[in-house]
Amino acid sequence: MLTLGRGGQTIWMSPADADKIGVHDNEWVEAYNRNGIVSARAVVSHRVPEGTVFMHHAQERVANTPLTERSGRRGGIHNSLTRILIKPSHLIGGYAQFSYAFNYYGPTGNQRDEVTLIRRRSQEVQF
Repeated sequence: MLTLGRGGQTIWMSPADADKIGVHDNEWVEAYNRNGIVSARAVVSHRVPEGTVFMHHAQERVANTPLTERSGRRGGIHNSLTRILIKPSHLIGGYAQFSYAFNYYGPTGNQRDEVTLIRRRSQEVQF
């Protein structure tokens, strides 16, 4: 049941990557890059290849979101680390399949990959 829901955002990583930063399963981590920052629980799983982490899109974004140590602000949401790239076809209007709304008819999955730094944070969190 722990892999299905932990009451907030999770970041899945391999045991090898977790060992490199000293993280155990269900401990708090912070992921950050030039776009933003996220505080989340680590899910250490052999199902994730080394060198890759995975964060599910559209998780609960108002519950269990602590302040970050890096910025001192609320720990972001699942889109905090990504950027939206607008293609000309996003702006075509008049047809339902081409109507643009913010992050609705957005970029494809490969454009949502980002280089991100992940570090173990203090396990004493403030909300």
